[in-house]
Amino acid sequence: MPAFKAIETRIGTELAQFSRYLWAQRVAHRIFDAPDGTHTIVLTERGDTVTENVLFAAARHPGTTIIRNASPNYMVQDVCFFLTKLGVIVEGIGTTTLTVTGVEHIDVDVDYSPSEDPIEAMSLLAAAVVTGSEITIRRVPIEFMEIELALLHEMGMTYEISEEYPSANGLTRLVDLRTIPGPLKAPIDKIHPMPFPGLNIDNLPFFALIAACATGQTMIHDWVYENRAIYLTELTKVGAKVQLLDPHRVLIDGPTRWRAAEVICPPALRPGVVVLLAMLAAPGTSELRNVYVINRGYEDLAERLNALGATVETFRDI
Repeated sequence: MPAFKAIETRIGTELAQFSRYLWAQRVAHRIFDAPDGTHTIVLTERGDTVTENVLFAAARHPGTTIIRNASPNYMVQDVCFFLTKLGVIVEGIGTTTLTVTGVEHIDVDVDYSPSEDPIEAMSLLAAAVVTGSEITIRRVPIEFMEIELALLHEMGMTYEISEEYPSANGLTRLVDLRTIPGPLKAPIDKIHPMPFPGLNIDNLPFFALIAACATGQTMIHDWVYENRAIYLTELTKVGAKVQLLDPHRVLIDGPTRWRAAEVICPPALRPGVVVLLAMLAAPGTSELRNVYVINRGYEDLAERLNALGATVETFRDI
């Protein structure tokens, strides 16, 4: 509900909740904090979607809106860059305070290329670690992978990165990253996510897979999502040693002797991909069923893994 609360404050929207559905009705008045019409919104949750929703609302208001505790994550920055091409003025991009000067009417054709996805880059990086492979991942948005790479360096991983170059949008910093196989050790501290610029919440499950390859015991603390850590225990079916402490924390002992298995895909996207990647390292043939959630979040993942040397076949079992 934080997005609806912010929009309600921002444009005077009345919200009514009935059963499982939400209706929003815009009313005529607007609410302002300052005499000059500048309105300040403090988000109670630094979420990506809530920030984007308020940005879209502020973009159509011909005045100034200050959004505090905004998410500066990559998808929010993409929205800001896109809105500026439409004539909206957005200041503070990449910070937790955004100042938006909107326009009442937007009627312009623009071309814009969204930035590359750091979660896909992390997926391929985890695939390289679990299979002990040397691969080159091109067009990695380094600004949104720096904490992950620093943690991997602490765990003993070796990699090489190229000089930076711009994305197609001219704003996102990209590098090519080459993985170098080698032994890993468990980190000293627990691994947990934080809002950007911390370790990305969606990249955390891949560290469960990487921890299973490292020597020692690692704690993964997924404090954001209810019960997502539970799905990481599915790695035990392919040989990992995962101990569930509570719905948010697991202990993982490595290294792992992976084994083939037939597994029902967890209903959570990233844990589902983690199980799939673990199967790449398991000798023999594994089956991962009900992979709709993976297909929803990745485009042609099987084909792209096959291009790196994997053997992944998709099938329908009717």
